[in-house]
Amino acid sequence: MTDDKDVLRDVWFGRIPTCFTLYQDEITEREAEPYYSFPEKDLLHCPSKDAIEAHFMSCVKEADALKHKSQVINEMQKKDHKQLWMGLQNDRFDQFWAINRKLMEYPAEENGFRYIPFRIYQTTTERPFIQKLFRPVAADGQLHTLGDLLKDTCPSAITPEDGEKKNQVLIHGIEPMLETPLQWLSEHLSYPDNFLHISIIPQPTD
Repeated sequence: MTDDKDVLRDVWFGRIPTCFTLYQDEITEREAEPYYSFPEKDLLHCPSKDAIEAHFMSCVKEADALKHKSQVINEMQKKDHKQLWMGLQNDRFDQFWAINRKLMEYPAEENGFRYIPFRIYQTTTERPFIQKLFRPVAADGQLHTLGDLLKDTCPSAITPEDGEKKNQVLIHGIEPMLETPLQWLSEHLSYPDNFLHISIIPQPTD
């Protein structure tokens, strides 16, 4: 794995703090306290921390099955699994990455993982969710890029050379270059569950 902790730290410490407050001219009988809202209609509310932990570890295991045939996660001890979860739960970068780095390694004689764990989300098509097997390295040894993945899974997201840009491809709220190697993205921009979560949204018009 490329030693690029600056990228890993920037991703880890990224935040979107949200607070709702009433407009100052709104008339209320009493002062309304700021509200920090969970979107119940859009997201499933997990019933407990145990349920979240179970789902998280299930995703990590699925990702490792794709990357290493489950060899890495199966060789870890139960305390390693717990440290991975506790590092995430307590927002401890070093604690989390002391274990997670093992999931991001691959044999020196290979150029990447067996398959890239990814999920693509789009709201403007009949296929809002895409997940399939995709290798980070082509048969000729060339590294596959983000653009290669999109051409294979949802070519409509790619802007033709002579066309107008209609979509944004976002990972962690940023728009990586389509020429970026998929292996690098998987190592550095995967979410804590070890998947690349890629959103395709319409290009803003304003």
